[in-house]
Amino acid sequence: MHLGNYLGALRNWVSGQHAGDVYHGIVDLHALTVTETPGVLGENTLDLAAMLFAVGLDPDVATIFVQSHVPEHTQLGWIMECTVSFGELSRMTQFKDKSAKKEADFVSAGLFTYPALQAADILLYDADEVPVGDDQRQHIEITRDIALRFNHRFGDTFVIPKAVTPAAGARVMDLLHPTNKMSKSTDTDAGIIYLTDNAADIEKKFKRP
Repeated sequence: MHLGNYLGALRNWVSGQHAGDVYHGIVDLHALTVTETPGVLGENTLDLAAMLFAVGLDPDVATIFVQSHVPEHTQLGWIMECTVSFGELSRMTQFKDKSAKKEADFVSAGLFTYPALQAADILLYDADEVPVGDDQRQHIEITRDIALRFNHRFGDTFVIPKAVTPAAGARVMDLLHPTNKMSKSTDTDAGIIYLTDNAADIEKKFKRP
């Protein structure tokens, strides 16, 4: 997790946890789209859980869970794949950006169908609001489109969620490449401020010419 994640989402999760019935999933299944090394996923899942509690999420108030531990996510994810069109998925900006960065490398089909599983993650909990950074706004829009289409075909089933973005910090840019947002999928960490960076590393990254 990096500074962009914190400003765009995490701090708002913390401030909003007492205002409603909130659920935050550690989406390890989504991580499979880019994880290719054995043993990494389990360790990262525990690290992320520790970070969520460290930034202020209260397990007595907010429901924190691991996505793969709830089989309904993948079950509904398949139904969502059958409800969204190829054209809609092909227009998703994140897929185009991430697949372009991989260039000749292996590009997972899961990276393409990612929004369908994310829609299941949201719709499964009858979420009214989804607190996200600006880069996730398109994903919430396609979730709304999928839910509306399903409801039209099969009757009112899903709550139609809306994205909630912060007034400030919704898009934090990479320090090394200021035209790009701060992202874990870049080819260098030099422009990314991780939550686990020490003070000396953070100062070095900001002072980099």
